[in-house]
Amino acid sequence: MACGWHSLAQSAGMKKTILTAAEKAGDSTRAALGRRIADPFFSEAMFDALPDVVFFVKDLDCRYVVVNQTLVQRCGVRHKDGLIGRTPAEVFAHPFGQSYIAQDQAVLAGGLAIDDQLELHLYPNRAPGWCLTRKSALRDEAGQIIGLTGVSRDLAMADQKNPAYSKVAAAVRMIHEQFDQPLPLTALARTANMSVAQIERYFLRIFHLTPRQLIIKTRLDAASRLLAGDSSVADIAQACGYGDHSAFTRQFKATVGITPSQYRQLSQTQLG
Repeated sequence: MACGWHSLAQSAGMKKTILTAAEKAGDSTRAALGRRIADPFFSEAMFDALPDVVFFVKDLDCRYVVVNQTLVQRCGVRHKDGLIGRTPAEVFAHPFGQSYIAQDQAVLAGGLAIDDQLELHLYPNRAPGWCLTRKSALRDEAGQIIGLTGVSRDLAMADQKNPAYSKVAAAVRMIHEQFDQPLPLTALARTANMSVAQIERYFLRIFHLTPRQLIIKTRLDAASRLLAGDSSVADIAQACGYGDHSAFTRQFKATVGITPSQYRQLSQTQLG
């Protein structure tokens, strides 16, 4: 298996991409980013074969360093070189490009991942479509953030132009922004201008999760990141919307399989 990954990472296409990135940059940070991209798990050849998935790697200035063929086609350029070295603001129409850069800067500033965010993408040569987007920071051997990687997966549903999707996006945005507050289902439904039954149905269709499950996932994603720091478990529980420390511990263990304290100890051991 290792040999297969190594051969794939050393393919002509990968070498060309890394060389192009190095030529456009040149400083030590970008050199470190180039080495990280050369990791066999960053196989652009694999992502090139997925027509419903956009894959990219960006540097600290939010410029594309690696893109897959799907993004190239949807942006209406002929080759990957037409995107490499450019920012989303130079590729996408306003306000989409600026919105993507704001996301990138948030990830690059603190390393907080964007996880399964429902958003509308508008490509120059493609009708609007709904996607689930993930972005996470890339770090060098010393743990310093040197770039980010992202994936946007098409929902690929026959009725994805249904106006209900923008309403669901408003509810998801509320969860992401207010997960530290009580979020009754009626409040989410009101934000989405839907009935409770409708919002539950659309959440299951899009995320394969109920609204409550998505709230729990969002809270525990935040908690797992905070557990890497020095805040007490009680403070983290409060910050993630759990007024009761024991309720947070029970929920975390039921979902993750271990207590928050055990998770913190395990993550610190792995980092060490």
